Amino acid sequence: MEWRLADDELSALGARVVAASDGLIAGFEVSYGELSVNAAAAQIVEVLRFLKDAEGLKFHQLLDVCGADYPQRPLRFDIVYHLLSMTQNRRIRVKVQTDEETPVPSVAEVFANANWYEREAFDMYGVFFSGHPDLRRLLTDYGFHGHPLRKDFPMTGYVEVRYDDELKRVVYEPVKSVEFRSWDFLSPWEGADYDVPATPLVTGPAAAGSKAR
Repeated sequence: MEWRLADDELSALGARVVAASDGLIAGFEVSYGELSVNAAAAQIVEVLRFLKDAEGLKFHQLLDVCGADYPQRPLRFDIVYHLLSMTQNRRIRVKVQTDEETPVPSVAEVFANANWYEREAFDMYGVFFSGHPDLRRLLTDYGFHGHPLRKDFPMTGYVEVRYDDELKRVVYEPVKSVEFRSWDFLSPWEGADYDVPATPLVTGPAAAGSKAR
């Protein structure tokens, strides 16, 4: 049974969504068998309410709110909302962009489960959600410094935790050696534009011995 929609069907749905949104949704794209629409961050509450309530759409279920970090862009963060219409058997992805200082309006009033999803995005990326009823870290510890899914977050973190026998409690200490990650922003499936050293072939007695084992 084939459940995935053809690209032309998704394009027709995207065009219908844009036309009915009264300017709330700027455009759409179909890629890898999925429909994505783009909107302004300041209007995300209105956009999700439209997708939830509009006849013929009825995207009643918010599956996830997640993020992506592109440090080379002025608006470095994508905030991504995945919606499901149970009645239409359709999925849609809504993307908005923001920076490190500009908050995105909370959609918890439209989808109650966005409460924890937005807390997770705040914890991992440091994106603020204005109007959120309880914007606290969700996955990391109370004394955690930084946001782990940012591309410029160091591999070792900023602090380390250990138990102090003298103080009889857990203490936080700065990491003495901080190594930052280096990203080339290339798809692992498309390949890099630099030469990857080839693994040398094993020949002679060593190769014969490995085959014998």
